[in-house]
Formats: sequence, structure tokens, C-alpha cells
Amino acid sequence: MTARIIDGKAAAAELRAEIAREVAALKAAGKPVPGLHVVLVGEDPASKVYVASKEKLAAEVGMNSVAHRLPTETTETALLARIAELNADDGVDGILVQLPLPKHIDTGRIIDAIDPAKDVDGLHPINAGLLAGGKAGLVPCTPLGCMLLLKQALPSLAGLEAVVIGRSELVGRPVAQLLLQADCTVTIAHSRTRDLPGVVKRADIVVAAVGRPRMVKGDWIKPGATVIDVGINRMPDGKLAGDVDYAEAAEIAGAITPVPGGVGPMTIACLLRNTLTAYRARRG
Repeated sequence: MTARIIDGKAAAAELRAEIAREVAALKAAGKPVPGLHVVLVGEDPASKVYVASKEKLAAEVGMNSVAHRLPTETTETALLARIAELNADDGVDGILVQLPLPKHIDTGRIIDAIDPAKDVDGLHPINAGLLAGGKAGLVPCTPLGCMLLLKQALPSLAGLEAVVIGRSELVGRPVAQLLLQADCTVTIAHSRTRDLPGVVKRADIVVAAVGRPRMVKGDWIKPGATVIDVGINRMPDGKLAGDVDYAEAAEIAGAITPVPGGVGPMTIACLLRNTLTAYRARRG
């Protein structure tokens, strides 16, 4: 068996095009367009690339895209003040603070300071609580992207057994909640799970989000399973690898996301979707 490739690039392009049409309709109706503000503190090279990409794609779909680039020595107090300004600005619909932050800044305190209605990263405790309770809120972008790809790949998720490898607040836990809402039977596995290969082997859906290159081997995969690989790991040769051994798993799985070109493109597209969702909720 050779797995069908789940094309995240194509899915993300389609989602962005849909968002662009909606933003254009708002503009044509004389309404303000959604405003996305991204805050970057410091000079982390990867973060600078991510922020530039977010800024560019937001502008391409017609949103008001603003990046706030602050020096590394910015104090926690100064960053909190900037967030307070954005919370109070009615032209700002989405606020994202690029992580990681410099070590002298308390990440949890910064996330807690963002208005939950503008928290397009979906990380505020109120949004996390809404997700856990199965209620409407802003959902973290990567888990949302995973679910959109799964729904594209499978006719129905109801009744399927899903194993999420990884229990982080960014991906593992929220994607498990979304799978539960889709009527899957969900297991969250992690580094201390006994017989991890055996647990993964029974899954119809595998979501790998552990940050360990090629940890999930092909013989862990149930024949015909759908595999969503969230991992993006830089290898010594400079190439990217996922958390799944793609070459092995692709011979057994029914469908699989590649790395790169799978979940990654969907994350930014879902950030734009969240900004539009926040806009609608705030402005009716």
C-alpha cells in the first residue's frame, strides 16, 4: 500500500482564497476589514521568518496586517502595556504574540493579558476552557489545521479510534479535544506511555506532535490509518523531518501528511481564519 498524500499546501491555498473572498465582500460593502496585529520581541531568526510570512499572507487576503517588532531588551511591563493598547483598539480584531519570548518575560502572564476575544492563537485560559467544555471559542491554529485536513481526508470521523502522541497545551491537548468533539474515541499518548507502538497500532487516526524526528516508525501504523504529522524538525543536513518516519509509514498508511507541505501551511491559514472569526464575533 502507498498512502495518499494529504496536501496541506493546496488546502491552505483554498482556505486563504475563501477568506480573501469574504474580506473583499466586506470591503465592497463599505465595512472595515479585519485587523491582525502580530507582536515580535527580539531577533530569533525563525520567529522573524514566521512573522514576515504571517504579515505577508494576511495582507494578501486583504486584511489590515501590522507587525510590532520590539527589541530583545523590551521589559515585561512595556510588553503588557503594548498588549493593553491593542486590546483597547477597536481596529484590532486579532492579537498574536510570537513565541518563544525572551527568557526575562513570563510567557503565561503575557498570554493571560490578551483579550480572549482577540486571542487568535487560541491560547488564553478562557479559550482553552471553552474548548475543553465543547463550546465555541478561538481554537489554537495548528490543531484546527489538523482537523480541517482530517475532515478533508476522511468521509466521517465519528467512531474512529484516534491516538494523539504528545500532550502539549499548544497541540496535543487541544487536538484531542477537537477529536472528541468529532465523536472519535481518543487516547493521548506520551513519552511515559507503556507499549507506545502497540497503542499507536490500534489507531485509525494518528496525530504525531512530540518534536522527535522520525520517532513513529512504519510498523507502529495500522494498515490504512490516516497519519497527521505535526512535527517540524531541522536535521543535521539542513533538511526538515517530521515526527513520523515518512518513508516507512507511507507504505502502510492510507493517507499521510508530508513534512514540509502538510500541517505547516495550514497553521497560518487557520490564523487568518481565526482573525475573521474574531472579527465576526466582535462586530456581529
